[in-house]
Amino acid sequence: MEVIRVLQVFTIMNRGGAESMIMNYYRKIDRNQVQFDFLVHRKEKAAFDDEIESLGGKIYRFDPINPLFPGDYYNKLRNLFTEHREYAIVHSHLNTFSCFPLKIAKEFNIPCRIAHAHIAIDDVSLGSLFSNKESIKETFKKLIKLQLKKKVKKDATHLFSCGDKAGNWLFGGNRSFTTMNNAIDTEKFEYDEAIAKEYKKEFDVENSLVIGHVGRFASQKNHAFLLKIFKEILQKEPTTILMMVGDGPLRKVMEKEAVQLSIEKNVRFLGVRADVPQLFQMFDVFVFPSFYEGLPVTLIEAQAAGIKVFASDTITTEVSLTDDIEFLSIDQSPESWADKILAIDASKKNDNTEKIVKGNYDIVSNTQEIQGFYKEQVK
Repeated sequence: MEVIRVLQVFTIMNRGGAESMIMNYYRKIDRNQVQFDFLVHRKEKAAFDDEIESLGGKIYRFDPINPLFPGDYYNKLRNLFTEHREYAIVHSHLNTFSCFPLKIAKEFNIPCRIAHAHIAIDDVSLGSLFSNKESIKETFKKLIKLQLKKKVKKDATHLFSCGDKAGNWLFGGNRSFTTMNNAIDTEKFEYDEAIAKEYKKEFDVENSLVIGHVGRFASQKNHAFLLKIFKEILQKEPTTILMMVGDGPLRKVMEKEAVQLSIEKNVRFLGVRADVPQLFQMFDVFVFPSFYEGLPVTLIEAQAAGIKVFASDTITTEVSLTDDIEFLSIDQSPESWADKILAIDASKKNDNTEKIVKGNYDIVSNTQEIQGFYKEQVK
């Protein structure tokens, strides 16, 4: 049987939630039967690019999509599909921007065109235009996305989502979508005391409470609020350390904010890391106060590692697979969050492996399911 090549469409293959999710599937899929190639919309090299190519995948690099003037993008995509007739499946992870590649995929009669929802964005209200939670630029981007989402279903043959909240937001609440779980390699994240001790020693935090966060430095993640929470924690537990993993446009802004709050000596900005499963072993608490999400894979990973998790209640409760996660309102004060965090016993790590597998978030069974789906489409 000829290998099925699936074109996965992303912005850039850095270590974000959706990107990490698809790489989990890519590593486990039988690549003698199904192979992934990637269309990305940034010219610079990304964190997963070398691994993709080592696994046999091709990477096509385009410029960012201009949603107001997409003509040039359409022409480049037509050239790609003219040159590469091997794609019977286009799987787009661009959320509202999926309407652009799927339009041309339909034009070329590609039979399987998947729009995949990864995020649920709050509607823009008059009040949000004058709030200081997000910049005018971010609000404008939201308005464009809210308009584009009306077009996503038009050229898709299949609708996928990471969970109910993201799917209902992007596709409407008619349950017409298939859930493709943000599955993880559970064994990699299972708590290992030896690794925890090794990493705590390496980072010189053996006698500290370690607060962890993994996420792109973008407005959606609400890092400014996280730093305020941490300032409150430090006033009560001055040896606590905050470790922030990731990169993004707001990283330097947050580094300056840490200085402004006089907490910079206790905040570690670790950047993009390849050893995220090992870093999770070192964390005692995971704090995730996002404004909005789809179904964040990092929260599945944190629970798999047995870490106590505090997340904003804007995030879907579908992510709650264990007793180790608690949802708090971002309308509560940073001090209130700090008190909740310090009230728990972070020293005890639970073995949540069975709960992650039972919740159907382990990568092995999920990979078999998506592999069967791809093969069925080509058949």
